[in-house]
Amino acid sequence: MKEDPTAIWLQTGYALFAATGPDGLKVEVLARKVGISKSSFYHHFADLEVFTRQLLRYHVGQARLLARREAACESLDPGLITVLLEHSTDLLFQRQLRVHRRHGLYAECLVEASGPAAEAFLALWARELPPHLTPHLLGGVFQLALENFYLQLTDATLTREWLSAYFRQLTQLVRTLSAGGAPTLDGSG
Repeated sequence: MKEDPTAIWLQTGYALFAATGPDGLKVEVLARKVGISKSSFYHHFADLEVFTRQLLRYHVGQARLLARREAACESLDPGLITVLLEHSTDLLFQRQLRVHRRHGLYAECLVEASGPAAEAFLALWARELPPHLTPHLLGGVFQLALENFYLQLTDATLTREWLSAYFRQLTQLVRTLSAGGAPTLDGSG
């Protein structure tokens, strides 16, 4: 079976976009990282816009794969955390989409890629919370937590320890809110 000649470009571009965002996505940089001439890039993609559109389609596929894997998890820790660590580049790519969502294409991709993963996470998270929580409360806290999560997410913070502490604090916050308590900033309600 013949390997797709565009795969190396897409995988390298995907990792580069995840690390640096769209401003770091340059044909010269890609060609140097791939070790193939720029003319090969233009042969396969015509220009950077065509390449970017393919990267975004690739990300949606990765997000769907992540959502399926999340849905199969039985726990946040270690199950979901293990899956998230295995998809660290996908999370960092998603973070870049959030940061640059004022750009129409990135905003569209962000919406398309976010839905299935959010549903899978909420279903898993709900199993670890008190059963009387309203979907409205859970969904509202999730939206705030998602923004907070991506604000803090970097290659350096994306560790098992950080994810475990983040989910523990988030779960404790929701438990405290649902019990009518006043949460504190350190998550100790």
